[in-house]
Amino acid sequence: MKFIVALTGASGQIYGIRLIEELRKTAEVYVIVSEKAKITLEVETDYSVEYIRKISHKFYEESEIAAPISSGSFRHDGMVIAPCSIKTASSIAYGIADNLITRAADVTLKERRRLILLVRETPLHLGHLKTLCRLAEMGAIVMPPVPAFYTKPETVDDIVNHTVARVMELLGLEVDYKRWNSL
Repeated sequence: MKFIVALTGASGQIYGIRLIEELRKTAEVYVIVSEKAKITLEVETDYSVEYIRKISHKFYEESEIAAPISSGSFRHDGMVIAPCSIKTASSIAYGIADNLITRAADVTLKERRRLILLVRETPLHLGHLKTLCRLAEMGAIVMPPVPAFYTKPETVDDIVNHTVARVMELLGLEVDYKRWNSL
């Protein structure tokens, strides 16, 4: 299996990092990191771009618009943008494919493959909501990383890991994680 994971400048870099770490156990992972993600990564985490490069099967800069993953002829099993900024979501929603992240996402949608967006913004104004609605109508899965407290998380890692497991399941992978059980 092959997956594309992109990190944009929104808060929540750990979601993308953890997803790459987990996916690479069973799949090839093609990674794109935006310039703004590099800034947020440094502010939010102790991880480096070099670490992400190391855990990626193939690493791309957002400026590498001619990369193989920018074409529909590159076969893959889904793309996740984690975290996904509103800027990136808006570009995808309105067909502005001016960097590798938005181009790969545009191609993913046109080829009818799974595109999952972990949109990180709050509160949302009407323009944001219309953008997210447009993305859902186009076939994207809009998944803000909202914690599930029924899992009784004890650490931030518990919250991150649960969200990542849900993403992996949406990609079609078999994942074991704590599910809702009211009894």
